Amino acid sequence: MRLPYALLVVLSILLGSVPACRRPASAPHAILRPAPAWTLPDVDGRKVQLADFKGKVVILDFWATWCPPCQAEIPGYIALQKKYAAGGLAVVGVSLDSAGPAAVKQFMAEHHMNYPVVMGTDAVVGAYGNFEGIPTTFIIDREGNIVHQKTGGMETADYEQVLRPFLK
Repeated sequence: MRLPYALLVVLSILLGSVPACRRPASAPHAILRPAPAWTLPDVDGRKVQLADFKGKVVILDFWATWCPPCQAEIPGYIALQKKYAAGGLAVVGVSLDSAGPAAVKQFMAEHHMNYPVVMGTDAVVGAYGNFEGIPTTFIIDREGNIVHQKTGGMETADYEQVLRPFLK
């Protein structure tokens, strides 16, 4: 039986059995498989879909406002978005917060986030492999394939080295 992601997080925290928030990153690994399509509401309720970013390299970051390693990575994603947006990079956050879009929108404003954030669901977590910790981040190439996945935090300079070859 699969538990909904929010319940898994709560049980993980209470039981201490599965870390819901990880730092440092597990060994990042290269993969190649089509990225599952999704349509999710952003913090303002507008529908956003993966197809909106066709032809771009996408950093798809599953995170939450209450997760310290997630928070630590946000300035790096802001910097990467600024540096590489003109070259076809799109950073997209997938919030797994149960507090709702208003809390996430406030967090985004306080941290000056310059990229879209959508509200995640159990279904999208399942489609991306039912990972057990956050942050979990995927790089999706211009053809729509997942080419890299990591769970846990990573220094921006190190992640940029992983990302850069896909931007060419």
